[in-house]
Amino acid sequence: QVQLVESGGGLVQAGGSLRLSCAGSGRTFSTYAMAWFRQAPGKEREFVAVIRWSGGRTYYADSLKDRFTISRDNAKNTVYLQMNSVKLEDTAVYYCAAGARATYAQESYDYWGQGTQVTVSS
Repeated sequence: QVQLVESGGGLVQAGGSLRLSCAGSGRTFSTYAMAWFRQAPGKEREFVAVIRWSGGRTYYADSLKDRFTISRDNAKNTVYLQMNSVKLEDTAVYYCAAGARATYAQESYDYWGQGTQVTVSS
């Protein structure tokens, strides 16, 4: 069992940066692939990025790979999402998720956090 708690969301101006964190509980945290998803108002939840359990491989949504960076620190049971040059359309609730495989498919993830709100202002 893994419990996930996101933090770091808030209000940021367009063009600014924000770093989200997701703290996981449980000794098996380091064995899971960790992903970030987001859901904007009125839209479906979408894939943002994923990192393998070892941290060696990362995958991103094509539209975000030049601005977002996912990383993890297994010693701290934490995964991060660095968001740079944020845009108005990045406004969403951001969720972290843990699963056995590094995939963009939401249904593949077994554990989810409660989400953290990111609001980008002009």
